[in-house]
Amino acid sequence: QVQLVESGGGLVQPAGSLRLACAASGSIRSINAMGWYRQAPGKQRELVATTSSGGSTNYADSVKGRFTISRDNAENTVHLQMNSLKPEDTAVYYCHAVGTYYTALYYRNFDTWGQGTQVTVSS
Repeated sequence: QVQLVESGGGLVQPAGSLRLACAASGSIRSINAMGWYRQAPGKQRELVATTSSGGSTNYADSVKGRFTISRDNAENTVHLQMNSLKPEDTAVYYCHAVGTYYTALYYRNFDTWGQGTQVTVSS
């Protein structure tokens, strides 16, 4: 009932920047948290950054000081500004959101992932 669509991935040189975007759509009642995770080949999916509806943020130690997550509650979007990119940042980046959506009679919880967007950092 809620869909997430990511955009903004691509190929960038080391020390470069990229900005990822994720838009949530559907019968959204509320979004409690939105965030970004990534999965490199042969590795488990890991948290990159999350943000709550109140604006608090959480970052993986590996991206602190380089990545910034921001959210527009009115537009149900979340962005990830990635600076000083390193080859080890290469991965598929997934948007994730949890919240509630309207049903015909009331509302239900959702926990939804986007389809992922590839980020490749290479010279």
